[in-house]
Amino acid sequence: MKVDVKTLDAAKAGDVELNDAVFGVEPRADILHRVVTWQLEKRRAPARATRERSDVARTGKKFGRQKGGGVARHGDRRAPVFIGGGKAHGARARTFGHDLNKKVRALGLKMALSAKAKGGTLTVLDNLDVKDGKTKVLAGQLEKLGLKKALFIDGDAINVSFAKASSNLIGIDVLPAVGANVYDILRADALVLTRAAVEKLEARFNG
Repeated sequence: MKVDVKTLDAAKAGDVELNDAVFGVEPRADILHRVVTWQLEKRRAPARATRERSDVARTGKKFGRQKGGGVARHGDRRAPVFIGGGKAHGARARTFGHDLNKKVRALGLKMALSAKAKGGTLTVLDNLDVKDGKTKVLAGQLEKLGLKKALFIDGDAINVSFAKASSNLIGIDVLPAVGANVYDILRADALVLTRAAVEKLEARFNG
């Protein structure tokens, strides 16, 4: 699949051949759903366990008389009613993530990239150099490109000038190629890749 390469000023800068094995896969909703669900569940932090009655290190010896003491007939200092006692019905430690086969995760990323290419919302840029890292300059360039809510993916590292200029622009996100993921790609209205990002993503699946 051949697509045009543009500059940030919307001028043509040649073209690039996209690998059909990465950008030409037929998207499947069930695979994308599985990968997004896995990804969001992996983000959840595990619940922190509270100390319940059996976890508190206090005596279990009956400390008062059964009758005549004028108080309740307690037999355990670990009871929740005492200061320092265990918590009643406390939170249990648990994790929310589940495993997903690496091949399925890789296939999901290919399908997400392919969905953007198929839908005509994939743009390839020569680079992300912004003059002086100015937000006003970048805003004007994005307007020429017709991009409002977009995910930009660069090569090994994010372009410093672009990161600085885009930090105050709502709806513009930027990631290095290693951080490309299904959820962020599908969430964005448009996907923008640099030449370096295309090379890194294709090498990621061929390596």
